[in-house]
Amino acid sequence: MINKVVANVHEALLGIDDGMTLMLGGFGLCGIPENSIAELVQKGISNLTCISNNAGVDDFGLGLLLQQKQIKKMISSYVGENDEFERQMLNGELEVDLIPQGSLAERCRAGGSGIPAFFTPAGYGTEVAEGKEVRVFNGKPHILEDALTADFAIVKAWKGDAAGNLVYKATARNFNPMMAMAGKITIAEVEDLVPVGTLDPNEIHTPGIFVQRIFQGELFEKKIEQRTLRNK
Repeated sequence: MINKVVANVHEALLGIDDGMTLMLGGFGLCGIPENSIAELVQKGISNLTCISNNAGVDDFGLGLLLQQKQIKKMISSYVGENDEFERQMLNGELEVDLIPQGSLAERCRAGGSGIPAFFTPAGYGTEVAEGKEVRVFNGKPHILEDALTADFAIVKAWKGDAAGNLVYKATARNFNPMMAMAGKITIAEVEDLVPVGTLDPNEIHTPGIFVQRIFQGELFEKKIEQRTLRNK
C-alpha cells in the first residue's frame, strides 16, 4: 500500500502555481475544501482558472479568492450568491463560462473516465450552444461538450484512509466524486483520517487510486448560504 498522507494543508498544496486550472468540489457551501481554499488565499496564488459548481459567497469559500483577485476565470453553473462575483463579471475583470449544472457534472465525470467529449441536448438553442457542433439523435438536436480536467482537483470528504479511499457524507457527495477522478493530481482534505481497513469497502465512494494526497483538516466551519427559519 502507498501511504498518501501528508502532514498538513501546506504540504498538500505544494506544486500549485499561478495560472493553473483547479477543480474544487462542493455544492454551494456544502462539501467544499475549506482548509485548502484558505491556504490558497494565504499563499497568494493568482491567475487561476477554477472549475466549481459555484463561487461560494462573498466572505467564504471561493469568494475569499475572488476578494483577492486570485481567480482569472470561473467555470461554473451557479453564481447567484456572490455579489463580488457579479461585480467582477459585469466589469470585465473575471472571465466566466456558465454551464448547465448537469453538463458541468458530466463534463467532469467524462474527464475522469477518459471520455474526451459527449453529446447532450442541454443548452441547445441558447448561448451555451454557440460555436459547438450539433448532431441530431432520435430526432432531437444535441450539442457536443468537451470533457473537463484540471492540473489539481481539491475535494473534501467525511472520512478517508492513508490509501486515499474516501467516503462523503450526505449531500457533500455532490461534485466531489467526479472531480476527484478528473485531476492530474487529486488532493483530499477529510474530517476524519482513519487507519486502512477501517472503511467498509462497500461504502467507499472514491477509490484511493484516484487520490494522490490526503490530509486531515484542522477546522471546518460548514457555513450555510441561506439560513431560513420558520415562525412557530
